[in-house]
Amino acid sequence: MIKNIFTSLLLMIMIQTANTQTLPKGFKSIFDGQTTTGWHSYGKKTAGSAWKAADGVLHFDPTAAQNGQGGDLVTDKEYQNFHLKLEWKVAANANSGIIFYVNEDLAKFKNTYETGLEMQILDNDGHSDGKIEKHRAGNLYDLIKSSSEPVKPVGEWNSVDLVCKYGKLTMLLNGVKVVETTLWDANFKTLVAGSKFATWPGFAAFKKGKIALQDHGDNVWFRNIMIKEWNSMEITTGCENGM
Repeated sequence: MIKNIFTSLLLMIMIQTANTQTLPKGFKSIFDGQTTTGWHSYGKKTAGSAWKAADGVLHFDPTAAQNGQGGDLVTDKEYQNFHLKLEWKVAANANSGIIFYVNEDLAKFKNTYETGLEMQILDNDGHSDGKIEKHRAGNLYDLIKSSSEPVKPVGEWNSVDLVCKYGKLTMLLNGVKVVETTLWDANFKTLVAGSKFATWPGFAAFKKGKIALQDHGDNVWFRNIMIKEWNSMEITTGCENGM
């Protein structure tokens, strides 16, 4: 029994050490690979049990989401200027998303997507959203169609770089820049006015907020979730060398 406990502790230390060693410069992990520490279901104090963390992977299991055990998973912390890196994969026909600048004011907003922008996660071929322009994997959901579609087949891991830096948004999928825009300027406001969010007063209104992983009722997996933050007010184009 003692030997088993020691072996488990040693394995956890090895995993944590490996994660620390492989983090890019300036980044910190916001998923420890074993628990949902630092995250909670939107509007709740803890994460629903449908969000399962084990062996370095965070899995949304829709079969365990009954009785309020699902919901979008959001960070405890708010972020303003940041570079988020993670990997995701989906099951066949699945839909999910990475939602950011989420304002968790439950008196005003019942859902993460009422305030947050979304990078779409999708099985383009299997889900009905794949037939809608600006709803495909890598799109800035319902606002900007990705410039290309480097998404990998169902069941394979996709890497994401999501850079929000002083109003400049750059999104990469599998190392390919798919979206680049300036948030909150006149052009962006025109994009919102032409979208499904046109009459939503809180949508894209916040320049600081939480990051959410979406429960869309489908199997989705995440891993290697890390973030870098900036605090100095330097001029930037968003996703430049060194990011």
